[in-house]
Amino acid sequence: MLNISLEKRNDLLGTHVVKSLKNRHFEAYYYKTSEEAVEKILTILPKKESVSWGGSTTLEEIGLIKRVHTEYEMVLDRDKVTTIADRYEAMQKAFFCDNYLTSVNAISEDGQLVNVDGNGNRVAAMAFGPKRVIVVAGINKVVKTLNDAITRARTYASPINAQRVSNIKTPCTLTGVCEDCKSADCICTYIVTTRISRPQGRIHVVLIGETLGF
Repeated sequence: MLNISLEKRNDLLGTHVVKSLKNRHFEAYYYKTSEEAVEKILTILPKKESVSWGGSTTLEEIGLIKRVHTEYEMVLDRDKVTTIADRYEAMQKAFFCDNYLTSVNAISEDGQLVNVDGNGNRVAAMAFGPKRVIVVAGINKVVKTLNDAITRARTYASPINAQRVSNIKTPCTLTGVCEDCKSADCICTYIVTTRISRPQGRIHVVLIGETLGF
């Protein structure tokens, strides 16, 4: 009974958030499962266009990165290079790709996206550059208000992301608590709210009724 109730809640919440996103000129979709979502995303990505992405556990979890590598020719993957200089160059090139894939740290129920970024490459590409941006998120990323979204990004997602990167040395890697630090390794360099998709429909948000990512 609990699982049935949770699924119903997720479906109702997902439908509500999709409506909120569309009111802000995003293209938005809700799918119960990641399998359904991946098939939809692949219909949005033209086979003859370039594809890249920002670091995302969600994209890995749903198998989207593997499918893109298998089915697309023009793929820009920063993780396929070996040096820091090459990695930086790959992130720069991703800014000019046709299609940029990413997740999000939090989504408010009224349809605003919140992201915290260390280098800024992910939020920069979301704001301007690629022709099309596809944001993929589990229903666990949805919170009530914009302030709740910022809090989630800073106090929950950021410490986890800092801890999973081996060379990051910030207070939250030791305590699990955001200390509002000014460390040189701080991954909360940029805190960006995307409240409207401009041009209209440039950003696609695919919401999935599963717990995905952080």
